[in-house]
Amino acid sequence: MPLHEICVKPLSLQHKFQLMFKNVSVIGAGTMGNGIAHVFAQNGFKVNIVDVSLSQLDKAIANISKNIDRQIAKGTVTEEQKKATLANITIQSDLSKGVSEAELVIEAATENAELKLQIFEQLEIHAPKSAILASNTSSISITKIASATGRADRVIGMHFMNPVPVMKLVEIINGYATSKEVTDKIVELSKQLGKIPCVVNDYPGFIANRILMPMINEAIYSLYEGVAGVEEIDTVMKLGMAHPMGPLQLADFIGLDVCHSILNVLQEGFGNPKYAPCPLLVNMVTAGKLGIKTGEGFFIYTAGSKELVVSNRFK
Repeated sequence: MPLHEICVKPLSLQHKFQLMFKNVSVIGAGTMGNGIAHVFAQNGFKVNIVDVSLSQLDKAIANISKNIDRQIAKGTVTEEQKKATLANITIQSDLSKGVSEAELVIEAATENAELKLQIFEQLEIHAPKSAILASNTSSISITKIASATGRADRVIGMHFMNPVPVMKLVEIINGYATSKEVTDKIVELSKQLGKIPCVVNDYPGFIANRILMPMINEAIYSLYEGVAGVEEIDTVMKLGMAHPMGPLQLADFIGLDVCHSILNVLQEGFGNPKYAPCPLLVNMVTAGKLGIKTGEGFFIYTAGSKELVVSNRFK
């Protein structure tokens, strides 16, 4: 069976081998960055979180601590493990210093192609030549990202799912020139993290978002065209298709701006109008109604409340 069709099960704890990387740098201290750093640190890796914003770095450490507290409350982690995890993490606002000793760098910046290319240009200069450079991109071409470096064979995609400490999947994306040796290392690394790696090839949206985003877009079109309401659309998909979360709630969770960006990548990459973002999605992004991050999207989100309330716009 071809490698790109294989989803590999993680190794059991008793079969874990010595960590293949000692020093890992994560670029970006946002939701995905701090989640990735959390998982690496909890599995014994030394992690440096790099972000230009000191306040964002402080917030990342606070979020990791809070998320570990949730694990402690569930009985899956001890206080001693929390101390060990936090001790494995350092923060750095200077990229050159933050990656100078890295054996693996994982970029988890905003889903913006120009920004990612700029970051990888800097990584090429400041990261050791032997380091593997990975991107957590959910849609941007790994081949394009690799073109900003002189080591395309050592550039790969590691698309973690949110929330990183909970979700098992890592979508591993081979760029056009990614070496088999690098792919094999990242597959084994993902197992060490207790994740399930699935290796795919570098085409717009990869697998996860090539399938997910058109579904979300179609759900938004169904609302836009008056086929059904927000609750009805999500209920049909939850109860009829066994989805844990409806597509409109999921869009809010991902961020409507991120959905919009990925759909644009798909449309441009394939040259097919079927991927064009629904006009309703475009309007919501323009209006700043981006979902959970702004407190309103298809639903309204109130701090401290878990009640799912449909936005007044759609009642």
